Amino acid sequence: MMYLEDLEVGAKQSFGRYEVTRDEVIDFARAYDPQPFHLDDDAAARTHFGRLAASGWHTCAMTMAMIVENIKAHQQAGLGSPGVDELRWLKPVYPGDTLRCETEIVETTPSRSKPDIGSFRSRVTTFNQNDEPVLRFTSIVLIQRRPREGG
Repeated sequence: MMYLEDLEVGAKQSFGRYEVTRDEVIDFARAYDPQPFHLDDDAAARTHFGRLAASGWHTCAMTMAMIVENIKAHQQAGLGSPGVDELRWLKPVYPGDTLRCETEIVETTPSRSKPDIGSFRSRVTTFNQNDEPVLRFTSIVLIQRRPREGG
């Protein structure tokens, strides 16, 4: 199990593989972001996207799916997140793209009021198959501190 004390500022990880499908782009848009350029080829062709594009919120959800798989593989003592900072959609994501993630720990902070937890900030970048960044944000994660011996 990884605890706050195991995290090092500057540590980087690269992980994940997510293949973006047309059906998923349309299904997500229909349910959560029904703008024409996420739903219809002709409407999308008339925009700066030039073709059907995934919702930015869908890109966030695909990124989260890769993050959760990575957390499960590394057994992190995470306690959820109070949010993210500096969310930016850098480039459109299209059906047929393959996404991956990179993270870098930028800060670790023990809690002042709760000695058994802390938090860390991680810069998350999602890339497409051409190694172009498509999404970036800073996540804030709550995490357990290593239990003390005998107590």
